[in-house]
This record gives sequence, structure tokens and C-alpha cells, in this order.
Amino acid sequence: MSIIYQRERKLLTIETENTSYQMQIDGNGFLHHLYYGRRIDAAEMSYLHVNADRGFSGNPYVLRNNRTFSLDTFPQEYTSFGVGDYRINSIAVTNGDGSYAADFRYLSHEIMPGKYTIPGMPTVYDDRGEAETLVITMQDPVTKLTVKLYYGVFPSTDVITRCAEIVNNGQEEVTLLKADSICLDMPFGKWDLVHFHGRHCLERQVERSPLIHSIQTIASKRGMTSHHHNPFVILCDHRADEDHGDCFGLMFMYSGNHKTEIEVDQLENVRVCMGIHDAQFRWKLSTGESFHTPEVILSFSSQGFTKLSHNYHDLIRHNVCRGKYKLAQRPVLINNWEATYFDFNEEKILHLARQAAELGIELFVLDDGWFGSRNDDNAGLGDWFVNTEKLPHGLTGLADEVNRLGMKFGLWIEPEMVNENSQLYREHPDWAFAAPHRSPMTGRNQLVLDMSRKDVVDYLYESISKLLRESHIEYIKWDMNRPISDVYSHGAPRERQGEISHRYVLGVYELMNRLTSAFPEVLFEGCAGGGGRFDPAILSYSPQIWLSDDTDPIERIKIQYGSSFGYPVSTMGAHVSASPNHQTGRTTPLKTRGVVAMSGTFGYELDLNKLSAQDKEEIRTQIADFKRYYWLIQDGEYYRLTDLEEGSFYTAWQFVARDGSETLVNMVVNSPQPNSLLIHIRLKGLDPEAVYVLDNDGSRYSGAALMYGGFTFPLMSGDYPAEQIHFVREQA
Repeated sequence: MSIIYQRERKLLTIETENTSYQMQIDGNGFLHHLYYGRRIDAAEMSYLHVNADRGFSGNPYVLRNNRTFSLDTFPQEYTSFGVGDYRINSIAVTNGDGSYAADFRYLSHEIMPGKYTIPGMPTVYDDRGEAETLVITMQDPVTKLTVKLYYGVFPSTDVITRCAEIVNNGQEEVTLLKADSICLDMPFGKWDLVHFHGRHCLERQVERSPLIHSIQTIASKRGMTSHHHNPFVILCDHRADEDHGDCFGLMFMYSGNHKTEIEVDQLENVRVCMGIHDAQFRWKLSTGESFHTPEVILSFSSQGFTKLSHNYHDLIRHNVCRGKYKLAQRPVLINNWEATYFDFNEEKILHLARQAAELGIELFVLDDGWFGSRNDDNAGLGDWFVNTEKLPHGLTGLADEVNRLGMKFGLWIEPEMVNENSQLYREHPDWAFAAPHRSPMTGRNQLVLDMSRKDVVDYLYESISKLLRESHIEYIKWDMNRPISDVYSHGAPRERQGEISHRYVLGVYELMNRLTSAFPEVLFEGCAGGGGRFDPAILSYSPQIWLSDDTDPIERIKIQYGSSFGYPVSTMGAHVSASPNHQTGRTTPLKTRGVVAMSGTFGYELDLNKLSAQDKEEIRTQIADFKRYYWLIQDGEYYRLTDLEEGSFYTAWQFVARDGSETLVNMVVNSPQPNSLLIHIRLKGLDPEAVYVLDNDGSRYSGAALMYGGFTFPLMSGDYPAEQIHFVREQA
């Protein structure tokens, strides 16, 4: 049992392999958060918390004669609202009488085998038969507004998932103004915040800073998780590094507006609340109705960032990604976008495909421009039928020709968007978001379809299903190329407009679920202008996401580095592109581009017509190497060997087989120097007593020597050189 209830002490303890999470119900029904951290087994941690009279922190009426107890100072599992806790709250409501108050007290709890689910939303699931669920029910004694707190426990990965269900069991309508998924109080310690900010083409940049006496917010109001702030944060102690120190991770399993608030209060206690952004959020709950919050994936490591990352990597691979390609080997692909952009016809595409087949590429992906009147980014979105002027034999004919070359065929779509210059918009202008009597903001001359509407979701399902039924399409790249604004549904009444942003996300999940269920053989890849919707919810439907529209390998190192703190490389779409690079103009060797792209799902996005015979031979070698190392890269344990924040002139990372039998070390010189220092790296994760043989020259090293003494690379020169070295454990 990973969930233990000690009735006499009213103590609830959750245990994973290495962690404990503990809470306690007091005599007045307040649910105290006692502890989260390293495993403590049978210990009761209530002794840590000493109440005291704090000025200007009032007392609940039932305890008005006990000035040492205040909701404003004691650690909670899910906060009340408007009744004396002045810190950030996890919920906000207006009641039927117009009051702003919710005072939650413990009613009951239930411990169940297996993992809970959330209606209409993706969740972490249990594929190993190990999960347990704890449900704690709390209620406001006046309004009967009820909160059910869900805890899903995955012992082997040291993960606890959390969400909340809010139920109106009263007699009057209640309006939710805020409904977070988690409140985590951390009463002791000095913490740093690590978060992952950025912009288009420069996503998930790592930033670490000490918490200060304020409320710090990581958020997106763009209708998507965004390029700018990923819904994943780490709180770590000041001394934490890759291999040492306490680290708490919170990852939001949601693809829309999100908000994480971290407050250091008057007593230097830390509170973290994470959930749907409360901007423009108003959700009406009539009597008997429920609202379900999305899920937060919570994990703790006492062994630094690497162990925390491994927890998330393992969970996402096995308990988030789904379907045929969850763990199956995925094909090496080529995408025509940077080779042709919109300027293509059938013969140009087939010429590119023939060259790709000769190089050993396994999947050809036709990107934007194949449908409707789409010859640039100003028209055609929403018209999901083939442009026969470009493709006279249609998608079926093109797919058949690609298949005859021995490759799979894939297709780009952007279902959630519409151009005003389209047949769909002319027929259904009310299907696009636009506030009454206002001209909406445009992005790339496109508008956003109202995915909260059933008729919109049904139209998209039928249109895309028709393509997949009629042509042999084995891969779909699902793009989303603008943030959402002007949120107004012409299919909903005025009093429900505050629900539309969330209902949009639910509509996206419904469409993705219907398509992936109906076409389980198709590999779906997520995309939103690159990495604008890189989150675990999307990974439930597409086991890989295009990491960034920036394909420059030196910039990609930073993006892949930041992403690796929470996401495994098997989820990161990564391609070798042209040099000079189309985004930065930087010139880099083909080898370097290959080394970086191999730390992802791997593919190509360049004009093969412009490559030399030597380049093509190198691509054949890259593809062979990637296939050789495939399982080591995609399923091995990932180690960051250098810290980008330290400003080193090189970056190194490593994959280690789970049984320690082999390892692949990657190194890129990202800032070439004259009279360069030697590059010396200590490897990680090896068997110290084993002997490892270096592939290229047969040199033998003990695991202990490579980890404790390290490995020194020969001096390297030129523009951004890279090395990839492979060690295999010698058989005893």
C-alpha cells in the first residue's frame, strides 16, 4: 500500500519508493499539509509545525479564543477563500447570495486501487498496475460547495498527480472565478525557482533565481501553453545541482491558459498554486454540476535535477504517451518545408522523395500548401481538400508513388485555424472567434476556429477523417500558428463566455482523441509554430512534438537542454536542416547538425538537390548511426554533462542504457576559441566495476575511470565542431 491512513491520529501518508507526502485532519476539519520530501516511513511530522500568535493574522471563529491558529499562517492542502487566508488562493468563488467566501472542511476520504481519470481531459495513466488513488472530500458547511482532492500515486517513478473536482451541492448557483489544480505549501527552506521561458524560435530557456518576498508568476494568457512560459517549474534548494540537493517539480498537464504563482509570505513560508489562468475565466455551476481541473504531475528528488528529470522522462514515456508509437521505433523522416515552402508541384515533390528514398529516409512529409487555394499563408485554411492544380493525382496518387519508393507518406494540417479567404469562412463566418462589432486580431492572416462548438469539431473530424480514409497517410503533423485572442463564441450565451477558453481546449482534446482512436496506425506529431504547445497533455495524443521552428543546431542545443529537464528526447521533434540556417544564417557542419538532431526523433528538412555527393554519403551514415543507437537514445537514461548557465564554450550530454551496457556521449563546441582549452568531461551512470570499449579505436576504460577521472577529447578547430563517441561494456 502506498497510501496509509492512521485513524487514531487522523494522519494520511502517501509513500513512493523514495518520497513521503503527509497531511493531517484536525478536530475542526482543517486539512493540514505536514510534509513532502524524502521518505520518512512511519514518522509523524506534525511536530514540525508550531503555532504562534501572529499580528494581523486573524483566527477562525470556531477558534476565536486560540490566537495561535490562523488560516493565514498554517500550511494547507487546498485553500479556503475570503475567510482569513490572505496568501494566494487555489480557488475563488461568488455564491448565490453575492458573497465571496468558501470555507472548506474535511468530510471524508477514500483510498482506491488504480488511477483516477478526468472527464474530457488527458491524464497520467497506470500501465504497470502499481497506481493508487486517494480522494479527499471537503465541503463548505454553509453553501455545501464541495471540493474533491484527487491524488494519484506512482511509487516507482516518485510521482504524485493532483487535481480537484468542484461540486455544487448547494441550492443556489455558484460562479467559479479561479479553480487551481494544486496548492503546495513548503513551510521551511530557502528555495530557488527554475522555470523555462522564451519566445518563438527560442523556447524553454532555463532561468534560475532565488525566491524573493513577493508573488512570482509564470503564466500564459495566449490560449496555448506558449513559446514564452512552459507550464513546468522546479523549486530547488540553493545548493542543488545535477546530482545533489532537494528539487520539487510541478508540471501542468494542460494545453491552454495556465498560471503558476509562488509566494514567499511574512514567515518565509512558500506556497505554490498551479492551474488554469483565472484571466477571463468564469464558470457557472448550477446545483449538482461539477467542474474538473486539469492534472498536475508532482515529483521530488533529493538527488538533484538529473533524478528529477529521470522521474518525468520515465513517467511520460510509459504513462503519458499512448498508442502504437508510444515505445515503437519511429521512422526517420524528411519534411519538404525548407526545401520548397509553398512553391511546389507533384513532380518537384516526387523528385525530392526519390532522392530521400535513395538515402534511406523512411517517411516523406508534405507540409503546408497542398490544400484549397493555399499558395501562401493568406488563404485556404479550413478547406481540407486537395489542390489538384499542384497535385493532379491528388493525395492518393502522391501517397501511392511515395509508398512505391519504399517510404511512408505524411501530411501537415492546421485544423484549429481558418483564413477569411476560404470556402469554410465564407460559409461559416460565425465559426471564428471575434467579439461582436469588433474586427479581430489576425496572425498570419488567419483566425481561430471556435473549438468549443460541437459543429466545428464534427466538421474537422469528418474533413480530416476523409483524408485519412481515402489516402494511405501514416503520419500527421498537427500545427497551430498563432495565439488566441478575441475569444467570443457565437454559439454560447453571454453568461457562458467566461467558459469558452477552457471549452476550446476541451474541444481540441475531443478532436485529437477521436482522430487518434479512429486511426491508431497514424503517427501524430504536435506543433504550434514549433514549440508553442509543448506540454504533457498534447503528448497524450502525439508522442512527439516539433520542438521549435528554429533548426539552427547551436540554438537547438539550448532548446533541447531546457526541454530535457522535464521531457524525454523521444518526445522532441528534431531535424537536420540547411546551412546557412534559414532562421539565423549560421553555417555549421553537417556532422554537428546530425549530432544535435539525433538527440530527438530525428529527420531532415532541407533541399536534397543542393547537397554534394559527399553530403549525401554522410546522411546515409547518420541514418545508419541513428538506427544503430536508436534504443539507446530513445529509451536510455539522459544526462546533462555541462551546465549552459555556466557559460562553457562546449555542451555535452550522454545517453546510458538502462542496464549500463553501453553509452553514447555527444559534444558540440558552441563557441570556438583560439588556443582552446582541453575539453574534459566526467561521464555518468556507468558500472564502475565494468570495462568499456571505445568503438572507434578499441581503447579500454573502466567505468570508474570514465566517471571519476573523466574523458579528454582531442583538440578541435573550425566552425562548431562536434563529436559523438560510443562505449560498449566488455563482456566478462
